[in-house]
Amino acid sequence: MLQFISHYTERYSYLDSIRLALEGGCKWIQLRMKDATDDEVCPIALKAQQMCREAGATFVIDDRVQLVREIKADGVHLGKNDMPIREARRILGPDFIIGGTANTFEDVKMHYEQSADYIGCGPFRFTTTKKKLSPVLGLDGYSSIVSQMRAADINIPIVAIGGITEDDIPAILATGITGIALSGTVLRADNPAQKMKNILNIINHE
Repeated sequence: MLQFISHYTERYSYLDSIRLALEGGCKWIQLRMKDATDDEVCPIALKAQQMCREAGATFVIDDRVQLVREIKADGVHLGKNDMPIREARRILGPDFIIGGTANTFEDVKMHYEQSADYIGCGPFRFTTTKKKLSPVLGLDGYSSIVSQMRAADINIPIVAIGGITEDDIPAILATGITGIALSGTVLRADNPAQKMKNILNIINHE
């Protein structure tokens, strides 16, 4: 499972970044525009959603539950300071994907009990794309969370995020983590679509 978190850079707009990820074969896109207004996000979300549908990719939006419901995106990702998952589930019902950000096993357990569909767990290491960063987890952090999940019989996809490079992926997946979320690593590459293909290749062969 590889998730791409859209990002705006000097070279690429949000839609450019999504197009490149889809060209590289990514099947899960998250539109993340933290500081924008709903009015700014809506037209970009509609275009991104169309691109994802044409490519057969899942499309989730960061934080904006009402917008997700309005345009019927596939789901929403909720950070630690966003709406609680329980409340989002009440608004959206059972047919939308809801993911939550976690930094500890306690976070994972809480999201699981509130009916999250997957967990974005991080940060793996320091990352420049987030302003308020939780404590860095590293491989030991992931191993510990995965073993606590197994002991508690919590079975939910858990996706590593935060400053992950191509070389990190085999070791992260070896901890029992189910997926990887990337942003900067792909967009900083000379050929982002090719970079995405290479990374998918690594994940599919692990």
